[in-house]
Amino acid sequence: MGVRMAKRKITNTLALAVLGLLREQPMHPYEMASTLRERHKDSSFKINSGSLYDTVEALARQGWIEPVETARDGRRPERTVYATTETGQAEFVRWIDELIRTPVAEYPKFMAAVSYLGALGPDAAADALAERESRLNRRIEETKAVLAGTVGSGQVPRLFMIEVECALHAWTAELDWTRKTIEEIRTGSLYWPEIERTETGWTWSAPTDRKGSSR
Repeated sequence: MGVRMAKRKITNTLALAVLGLLREQPMHPYEMASTLRERHKDSSFKINSGSLYDTVEALARQGWIEPVETARDGRRPERTVYATTETGQAEFVRWIDELIRTPVAEYPKFMAAVSYLGALGPDAAADALAERESRLNRRIEETKAVLAGTVGSGQVPRLFMIEVECALHAWTAELDWTRKTIEEIRTGSLYWPEIERTETGWTWSAPTDRKGSSR
């Protein structure tokens, strides 16, 4: 029987971003946030000042990072500079390895909404998907431009932006599915049953073939 790993006390993936930056050099939280945004990591991590400072404090409590100095820039308030500890470096590598090896259920909001697409009715569903198609297409084009301006220009190694590339593939697959589903709805090839409430619950009509018999 294999050894069961202890449950990780820190699960917020923003901690990965903090640990990853501190592997490069010690930083204060403001510099961390600026660097993550400059590298377009806000497509992979939810970055805001409150959550970042909370994450830094949690990592320090666990002994994964530690303060190494306090710096002051002009009249600005003092800022604490942090560095990773040996424990933090080991946990960072173990966590990355675990997340890459093991697919987990992430329960995306879009999938939850799609599971009840029928509630919109065919016209409204097609319209909503069409708007998503437009926004996805715009996001994909913007992301391609970012990759061309960073990786394509040689400013940043491809490995440093690999998660943006992965996201681009996922969005492209979603865009293909969205377009296909819109077409199926509008041509009638995606069957949309009539749902009615009865005394015993909800019922829906079965699809019929061209002769009018139920399939």
